[in-house]
Parts: sequence; structure tokens; C-alpha cells
Amino acid sequence: MKLIQSAEELRAALAGAAAPRTCRCALGACAGWESLAEYRWEAAQMTQVATLRDPAIDEPTLEEFHPDGTYYDSPQAPVAPAFFPYNRCDVWHCSRCDRHLLRYTEFGGYNVDPRVRALAPDNITG
Repeated sequence: MKLIQSAEELRAALAGAAAPRTCRCALGACAGWESLAEYRWEAAQMTQVATLRDPAIDEPTLEEFHPDGTYYDSPQAPVAPAFFPYNRCDVWHCSRCDRHLLRYTEFGGYNVDPRVRALAPDNITG
């Protein structure tokens, strides 16, 4: 799996990708982080294309990056590969709508919560 470690690498990985189309699948818009039950993940149309999680780092930082006052699940929140939760994400491509999606699993207490966010290239930052 291709490891992406910077905003530049992430932008380059998306360069030349087809423009996303409107999708009416079970994922919905997911402009910001959304909980996504496994039954809503359309596995047959998804392909993992990269990971932002460095396998050499056992426990990536939980520090978030919000220089403009955004918050975790804001659609405008920057996608900063070195910061949480992006440093725990895999990048997926949907063959149905050509969107790229970020996906990770939030572990807390007794809860395991898969989360997904559509990858908007304009939000990628360092």
C-alpha cells in the first residue's frame, strides 16, 4: 500500500483524478467526518489506494490542526496528514462516483466507530 506522509504527496496522488460525480449511495455526502456503520460501506465499489498511517509509528499523535478555528467534524476542517485523525486514515476511491474518501476507526471505551470523510483537495494543507 502506498504511504502518503505529506500534503504535497496527497495532492500529487489525487492529481489527474477524474472529477467526482454526484453519488446517491449509502455513504451520503460525508463532507465532514461521519460515523459509518459497516453495512453502509459499499465495499464492492471501493478500492484502497493509499494510507496516511505510518507503520513505523505505533501511536500517532492525537493533536488536531485547526488554524482557522474549525473543529474536528467541520466540512472546512483542513486535511493535515501529520495530525489527528488523518494520521490514522486510509484513502479509498469509489468507482461509482470517483470520489476519494478518508476512512479510519475511532476507538473509545466500549465503542468502535468507523468514520469516513470525502476528500476535498481544496482542504489539503500541511
